[in-house]
Amino acid sequence: MKSHPESQEFHSALQIWLLAARPKTLPAAAVPVIVGTAVAISEDVFRLLPALAALVAALLIQIGTNLANDVFDYKKGTDAAGRLGPLRVTQAGLLTPDQVMAGMGLIFGLAVLIGVYLSVVGGWPVVVIGVLSIASGIAYTGGPFPLGYNGLGDLFVFIFFGLVAVCGTYYVQAGAVSAAACWAAFPVGLLATALLVVNNLRDIHTDRAAGKRTLAVRLGATGARAEYLLLVGLAYLTPLPMVLVGETGPWSFSVWLSLPLFVPLVRLILHREGRVLNQALAGTARLELVYGLLFSLGLIVPALF
Repeated sequence: MKSHPESQEFHSALQIWLLAARPKTLPAAAVPVIVGTAVAISEDVFRLLPALAALVAALLIQIGTNLANDVFDYKKGTDAAGRLGPLRVTQAGLLTPDQVMAGMGLIFGLAVLIGVYLSVVGGWPVVVIGVLSIASGIAYTGGPFPLGYNGLGDLFVFIFFGLVAVCGTYYVQAGAVSAAACWAAFPVGLLATALLVVNNLRDIHTDRAAGKRTLAVRLGATGARAEYLLLVGLAYLTPLPMVLVGETGPWSFSVWLSLPLFVPLVRLILHREGRVLNQALAGTARLELVYGLLFSLGLIVPALF
């Protein structure tokens, strides 16, 4: 039986938009919500609907940011033919800039709708968080002073994919922010930033040629490698002070079970460059997800017994 042409066209369009959404980046948005919710469960303030809404909003903002990066990097000429990272749909001619801009607006619009519910639950702080998150997602590569082009991308990721995302998820369930939520946000933000460092280390030569002054470009390859190791190392050390100050128990050391995932990444980061670092990018995303799940487990298990 032959496939209907309209059906093939539909599937082709769907595949293109899925490619534009970059689903492999979504764990970076999901992990902070998972960890923030785990803290809420451990402190007996868990609320299902706000937690789910926070997850959907985080995923939408991540997708919207991916679309913004796709189109704005294209317009600025950063995505040249020698691009080493995953395919960008605007550069590849799969979608026009206007189509990607429209998709970005739609996705951010859906995030705003979810945000309306969350603002009813959490009040004006949620409005501030939502506005800043969307604005920063656009400003990462767009606007007159793009954060990613001026060495501020790492700070942006640490703040919004760590502190804001974890504490915001906890806040919409508890109505306040606890010390444990702040502690938990720290390693999540560090690992999310490490993910960006790999991306920027891979692109260091093409970014420098295009005038994109990421922190990796400013520090150089050696400095970027040191930053990556420092970020991941601090993430693994975080459970120690948390246990010492009584914010969590020994179960939090379960994150160290993910260390075997880190060892091959060290070899890649220290000794390889260019396109092969896409393996380190995927590996770091996997590491963040596994770390986040183990960290969440370490928070929840003591609360169950």
